Amino acid sequence: MSELIKNSGDRKKLLKHMILQLHEGIAPEEVKARLVALMSKIPYNEVVEVEQELINEGLPETEVLRLCDIHTEALDGHIDLSGAKIVPPGHPVDTFKRENRELEKVAGKLNDLFEKVDELLPAIGSEAYINRMKGLVNSLMDVDKHYRRKENLLFPFLERYGITGPPKVMWGKHDETRDLLKNASHALDMPATTADQMKLKIELNIQPAVKAITDMIMKEEEILLPMTMDKLTDADWYEIYKQTNEIGYCLFDPHVEWKPEGADLAETRSAEGDAIRLPSGSFTREELLAIMNTLPVDMTFVDKDDKVKYFTQGKERIFDRNRAIIGRDVRMCHPPSSVDVVEQILSDFKRGKEDNAAFWIQMQGKFIHIEYFALRNEQGEYLGTIEVSEDLTGKKGLQGEQRILSYTKDK
Repeated sequence: MSELIKNSGDRKKLLKHMILQLHEGIAPEEVKARLVALMSKIPYNEVVEVEQELINEGLPETEVLRLCDIHTEALDGHIDLSGAKIVPPGHPVDTFKRENRELEKVAGKLNDLFEKVDELLPAIGSEAYINRMKGLVNSLMDVDKHYRRKENLLFPFLERYGITGPPKVMWGKHDETRDLLKNASHALDMPATTADQMKLKIELNIQPAVKAITDMIMKEEEILLPMTMDKLTDADWYEIYKQTNEIGYCLFDPHVEWKPEGADLAETRSAEGDAIRLPSGSFTREELLAIMNTLPVDMTFVDKDDKVKYFTQGKERIFDRNRAIIGRDVRMCHPPSSVDVVEQILSDFKRGKEDNAAFWIQMQGKFIHIEYFALRNEQGEYLGTIEVSEDLTGKKGLQGEQRILSYTKDK
């Protein structure tokens, strides 16, 4: 058996076989024990390759997502990182890891609170105890920026290298964690006066969110980040680095500037002043850019091949958009839970069945209107889709008329 697990091909076959056993309902604890006993040390790239192969062979992403926690828990601490590259200070991966250390500190403080509930609750009262947890859970919710940087900056580059399955699975885990954090926050708004009530609240609502975050740290540092260091070039990483500020950081502000040696750092400059002529008039590139970015909406254009070609860069952005998504399949720009809706819209637009689809949501206290429009030429041929998102919170309450000049800044 030791000879078997020293061979990469056989080791991956064995790992895939065991994951499929989990899929078929074989006892998880038995399979996990066999994983640990037989596999010993598994190179991180093999875990990624097996997940990608399973998805390519037809195992639904939702099922890989369901099994992710089980097989990752079994591999925790048994993945071989000896070949991982050293990460320089200030590098995006260095920042991801430093954010993880801060998240671990907050998680540790919450775990201390959990363990001392019998001691602290009578001493400081339930309200003070809950308030301590609220502050720490609020800090954990900052992980959203950490996840958004992965989804909108890192994952597009992985897709360019043919790695699509693991990012989809990880994005699904991000969304699960976001939901768990929201549930934890809501639960802390409800009273719990006795230690038993508090323990139940912790067990059902708070601990799952904390565990989801710490589990993701393991998945990142033992699988995702070492693999990205192997796949991405310094030029790729520098593109990610330059766009990181647009999303922001999680519990950590980097103070070290990073510039890779030997990478092409020259900024692409397009010629200014070229006239863009249309049937109803013309404008310069500078004028067009100002017009598109001044409109009070977020717009994204997806071409007929479902690739993202353009997005506006207005001052008040509603959703994250970064240059890394240019050329990306639009399906990869959405959480796994909403891909079916995107597929339906694109299919209906291409067949000429529909020309627009509207949605509206409540997000962070705002009323957001989102509408998709099919773009067609004069012959009715499908050219692509444009997504238009607008914050209607203020306009939603308008009544009567306003005929007197009144600037927005005066209100």
